[in-house]
Amino acid sequence: MVRVWDPFVRAFHWALVLSFALAWLSSEDAEGLHVAAGYLAGTLVAARAVWGFTGPRYARFSQFVRQPRTVAAYLRAVAQGSEPRFIGHNPAGGAMIVVLMAALAATMVTGWLLTTDAFWGATGAQRAHSIVAHGVLLLVAVHLVGVALASVRHRENLVRAMVVGVKRAAEPDDVA
Repeated sequence: MVRVWDPFVRAFHWALVLSFALAWLSSEDAEGLHVAAGYLAGTLVAARAVWGFTGPRYARFSQFVRQPRTVAAYLRAVAQGSEPRFIGHNPAGGAMIVVLMAALAATMVTGWLLTTDAFWGATGAQRAHSIVAHGVLLLVAVHLVGVALASVRHRENLVRAMVVGVKRAAEPDDVA
């Protein structure tokens, strides 16, 4: 076994899951909880952005953010059932992290704008916030499908890995 996900990345991940879920579920009934969960999610995304430059190897953006053509080639390999196993995030997972972080930041910013005098009660701003939040929900669904597919294909429980922080050590065909 090899340690991949450090305690900060794991705590960030699950705290973000919880804060987004709380924000989503409280959006109609508990405005105070909704706002607090949104600010927590925004704070978590900002902290993760810093950690992406200062954290350990597998937490760094330089380890998992790849060029679009690399992501496309990886997705073609997935479609053919021939994708390699990555010890850290695979190219599709790295792209998903970037897109999710951007979408969550956009959700938080549009939500914050609704608290300002300029956008208080503005229908367009409310619509933008709702569209971006629904987009995050769609991205989460795609993320879960990707995690399930990679877990099955590589015979590795990625949810467990994000809880305990370790994965099976690299084998000869794996990408470390």
